[in-house]
Amino acid sequence: MKKFLLVLLVLAIIVMAGWQIYSRLFVTDVTQKPGRAAVSVAVETRPIYKDSIRDLGVFTGSLEPKSRFDVAPKVAGWLKELLVDVGDTVERNQVIAVLDDEEFAQEVEQARAELQVAKANAANYASDLDIAKREYERSKQLREKQIASASELDVSEASFNASQTRYKVSLAQMAQKEAALKTSLVRLSYTKVQAFWEEGDQPRVVGERFVYVGELLSVNQSIVSILENNPLKAIVYVIERDYPKVTIGQQAIISTDAYPGRTFAGSITRIAPLLKESSRQARLEVEVPNPDLMLKPGMFVRARVEFAMHENATLVPLPAIVRRDNKEGVFIADTQNLKARFVPVTTGIINGEIVEITEPEISGQVITMGNHLLEDGSDITLPKIEPPQEAKAGSKAAPAKIKSGDSR
Repeated sequence: MKKFLLVLLVLAIIVMAGWQIYSRLFVTDVTQKPGRAAVSVAVETRPIYKDSIRDLGVFTGSLEPKSRFDVAPKVAGWLKELLVDVGDTVERNQVIAVLDDEEFAQEVEQARAELQVAKANAANYASDLDIAKREYERSKQLREKQIASASELDVSEASFNASQTRYKVSLAQMAQKEAALKTSLVRLSYTKVQAFWEEGDQPRVVGERFVYVGELLSVNQSIVSILENNPLKAIVYVIERDYPKVTIGQQAIISTDAYPGRTFAGSITRIAPLLKESSRQARLEVEVPNPDLMLKPGMFVRARVEFAMHENATLVPLPAIVRRDNKEGVFIADTQNLKARFVPVTTGIINGEIVEITEPEISGQVITMGNHLLEDGSDITLPKIEPPQEAKAGSKAAPAKIKSGDSR
């Protein structure tokens, strides 16, 4: 029984001690000063400073040639010669392939022969027409003298009209054969496949080859692709937030992993009038001069566009920005009284970890760590400033010399 009472007494003492500790640590603080300001919060600060800041947009995409087309034959035939290959430069109107032309050459010869026949017929009918005309004229004169009958005049007139008709038909046939000859000559010229483009005389380059010598090609079957690589187009995509900021003619700086540390200047030439619903992005085309042909179509690129730049702007680190009572602001450290003062602010350009403060004008030190525990007027504890390592080393080195002197 005594042991039991002793145990109860010990338990009662432990419970009372625990209650006292709890009251001192929690209950007293809550009743005296509720909220986050009840205890001093250890924080870190950074200075507010003035500098220039740029509003930059960085977009990714790939390079495409300014123009690309496939060279294809207009007639079917066996590929006899392929005069270019991948990487070769090509001039405008240069012959890049030759098809077997034997069949087309025969068509030309046949068309020429038929034209000669048509010309001979036309000459023959011209002669007949001349005879018929003279006979008709003679018959008219004889009829006027009452020598020839009216029926004889009618016969000569009908013969003259028929000769005229036959001659006109022969002329039409001759024109038809001339057109057929021209057509066969054009078809024969199609056996020499040319690379043709309208604008510019600058040489272009063969991008891909699709066929080999000896293949039977059909009409419009691609032989090679021709690329215009100067300038190139960088196709990039802008997000919805930055879409209103881009305009035609804006400068863009292009970089690629193929040439680390090197940039290429370009300008925005086209902006898509819509954003894709799946990605909420819009297509941009940036024209990039490429006179030395270092850049190649298909390269992955980044386009950096400067939307704005503000000089002498008030800047703070991004972690300093917090929200209190639905207001965006910063905590400024009162280093004299060790208090945190909340100041609502209006932000401007955000560039990475740096934020521009447009209103109000602030200065001093902003709290960048520990500010999530603060309220306006909270007590703060600033980190102790350690002396430089060189000073510490120097203070230790000086006594060492004295000791060495004592030892002498």
